[in-house]
Amino acid sequence: MQTGVLRVLCATAASWWRHRELRRTGEKELARQLERTAVLRDLDYLKQAASLPNAHVICGDGGTFLHLGWTTVSSFAPIERFPLAALAVARGTPFIDIRPISDVIAFATLPRVTRDGSVEPEPWGPGKSVSLTTYIDMVEALGARIANDPRPCRST
Repeated sequence: MQTGVLRVLCATAASWWRHRELRRTGEKELARQLERTAVLRDLDYLKQAASLPNAHVICGDGGTFLHLGWTTVSSFAPIERFPLAALAVARGTPFIDIRPISDVIAFATLPRVTRDGSVEPEPWGPGKSVSLTTYIDMVEALGARIANDPRPCRST
C-alpha cells in the first residue's frame, strides 16, 4: 500500500469529530485505537473496490457512494470531500458522475448493478440486475460522465 494512501486515511480518521473530541477530553489512547480501526476498515474497502468486478463509485446531487457488492459506503458530500471514494477512483475503480443527468425519472427507473456477478430478475416487481458495463452504457446514454471505464475499447 502506498504511504500517500495511508496518510490520507489516517488524516481522515483523525479529523472525525468523535476522535477529535476524545483527544480533547484526554482519551488519546482510545482515539488512536478507534482511528486505527477506521483506517483498517477503509483499507479493506479499498482492497474490495480493487478486487470486486462490479465495484464502482457514483457521485450525484445526493452525495457519493462507493458500491462494493453487498456493501455501500456513502457520504452526503461530493467526491472531492469523500477521501475514501476519491482514493478508490484514483486507484482505478470505475467512477460514474451522474450530476450532469437531467432526466431524473429515466435514471430512477434504471435497473441496479448486480451485486455478485449474476444477472437475473428480482423476484418482485419489474426491477432487474445488470452488469456494471451494461449499467454504464445506460447511464452514459442519459449524460453521465465515466472515469476508469471498465468496458473494452470499441472500434468505430
